[in-house]
Amino acid sequence: MSSQDPRTKFSNKDFPKQEQPVPGLQQRLDPKPDCGETSYNGYGRLKDYKMLVTGGDSAIGRAAAIAYAKEGADVAINYLPEEEADAQEVRQVIEKAGRKAVLIPGDIRNEQFNFDLVEQAYNELGGLDNITLVAGHQQYHEDIKGFDTASFTETFETNVYPIFWTVQKAVDYLEAGATVTLTSSVQGYNPSPILHDYAATKAAIISLTKSLSEELGTHGIRVNCVAPGPFWSPLQISGGQPQSKIPTFGQKSVLERAGQPVELAGVYVHLAAEESSYTTGQVYGVTGGTQID
Repeated sequence: MSSQDPRTKFSNKDFPKQEQPVPGLQQRLDPKPDCGETSYNGYGRLKDYKMLVTGGDSAIGRAAAIAYAKEGADVAINYLPEEEADAQEVRQVIEKAGRKAVLIPGDIRNEQFNFDLVEQAYNELGGLDNITLVAGHQQYHEDIKGFDTASFTETFETNVYPIFWTVQKAVDYLEAGATVTLTSSVQGYNPSPILHDYAATKAAIISLTKSLSEELGTHGIRVNCVAPGPFWSPLQISGGQPQSKIPTFGQKSVLERAGQPVELAGVYVHLAAEESSYTTGQVYGVTGGTQID
C-alpha cells in the first residue's frame, strides 16, 4: 500500500460544536474517534504480555488497549463507573482479537484503589508486564482568577498522584524486562494559560519519567512517556477546551487537523515491546507538528 498524505489521512473538517458533562462518553462524540477498532493491525509484538491501562475506555487509552490486544496481549482496563458503556465496547474488541479483557472500574484519585487496581490486574491476568497510565483530567479556565485550589487539587490528584501509587504497587510484580508507559502532553513543555494546572501536571509527568526511569532501570524495568498534541477525545468536549475552539480543534498543527487516537497506538506498542529494549527515560512527542493549540 502506498503512503498516505498525513494531512488528509483523517478528516480535517470542522468538528460540530458539542458539550458533555465530565467525564464524557466516546459513544456520544460526533464524529467518533478512530481508536483502531478496525483500522489497527497487529503483528504479534506483545504475544501473551499482560497489560494494565488506565483510561482504557476511550480515546488514547482505548487505542493503546486495543493495539495491545491486537498485538497478542491480555489487557486490564481501568475507567470511571460512569464510563461503563464505553468500557464494554473495548471489552468486545479485545475479546474479538482472541485475548482476555479484565474491566476494573474505579476512581484513581483514591490512593487505596490504585493499590487494589494493580493487585487485581495482576491476579486476574496472571502476571503483569506493563502498566500504561493514560487517565487524566483537564478543565480550562479563561484566566488565572478562574482557577481555585479545588480544581488544582483535582487535576493533580487525577494526573500525578496515581503514578506514584500504581508504580509503588506495581514494583511488587513487575520483573526485569517489564515496562511502565506514562502519558504527558505537548502542554508539558509548551503550556497554555487556560490550562495552568493541567499543563503543570504534564510537566510533572515528564520529570517523573526521568526520575522513575533512573530508579527502575536498576531493576531492568524501562519507563517511557508519550506526549500527545491535539487528539480528538471526550476530554475536549467535557470542559477541556472552550466551545469556541471545538470546530477548529487541532487545525493549528502543521498537519492542519486533530490527531486520531489510533495514530498514537503504535508508539505505545513500540515502547512496551522488545524492539525498544534500549529505550528508557524518553518522551515521545506525537503532536502533528503543533506547539500549542
